[in-house]
Amino acid sequence: MQPLSVQSRDFRQIDVFTAKALKGNPLAVVHGADGLDESTMAAFAAWTKLSETTFLLAPTHPAADYQVRIFTPTRELPFAGHPTLGSCHAWLEAGGKPKGTEVIQECKAGLIRIRRDGDRLAFAAPPQIRSDEVDADTLAQVANSLRVAPTAILRARWVDNGPGWLAVMLGSRAEVLALKPDFVAMGALKVGVVGAWDPAIDGDDARFEVRAFAPGGGTMEDPVTGSLNAGVAQWLLGSGITTGDYVASQGTALGRAGRVYVTQAGGDIWIGGNSVSCIVGQVQL
Repeated sequence: MQPLSVQSRDFRQIDVFTAKALKGNPLAVVHGADGLDESTMAAFAAWTKLSETTFLLAPTHPAADYQVRIFTPTRELPFAGHPTLGSCHAWLEAGGKPKGTEVIQECKAGLIRIRRDGDRLAFAAPPQIRSDEVDADTLAQVANSLRVAPTAILRARWVDNGPGWLAVMLGSRAEVLALKPDFVAMGALKVGVVGAWDPAIDGDDARFEVRAFAPGGGTMEDPVTGSLNAGVAQWLLGSGITTGDYVASQGTALGRAGRVYVTQAGGDIWIGGNSVSCIVGQVQL
């Protein structure tokens, strides 16, 4: 189905997981995308070359406040974290009014609950569709692609809530930041890497350093990744590797300063962060 006509649509570019512009993960958001066909959405997402571009539409579920479709430069995703927070920020800034105390986002993965926590938004981590151990062959491919010895990987787990992430833990923040992956060897894998901060060396601004590599999805390294952090939080907290609320740092290796706030409330794990609007205008689609 072709769009009814090319028209001006409200547009925002949001920096997510940061309170300071240009230090988080950018997201393109097209408002009023009803009538756009899937091929146009995919083409625009490829044109922006951002890790994700979203399109806001009227909801089809009676409980939802809005519907979002999420595209990388190469494919559509059922769910992703920084597009969830950035899209909600854009929807609220444009005058959106939630039906209840929480914002309910409709996406391909279902309904996502979002709450306002002061200046931040936070989404309830969705159920994982895969959370088993990583098999030996895949783990060997991961170690090879990260250019580390297999013994450097302390733990590993699938943490897939839609995009396809698996996560590995290294011994320190320094080891995480030193990585120079072989993206050809990584292939289609989407690999998250986490390492603990040492307060004596790294300070106490965060508890973990995270990096996210997804060459098969068109993004060599994602600056700050909500879906990965959601899966990692469920893994770390669910297995007792860490306890209590914590802050994760991501984007350091790319010159960013992303901060992901992980909290537990009401039986849910919430993934929160600040968002800043950097561009507000119209796009012709």
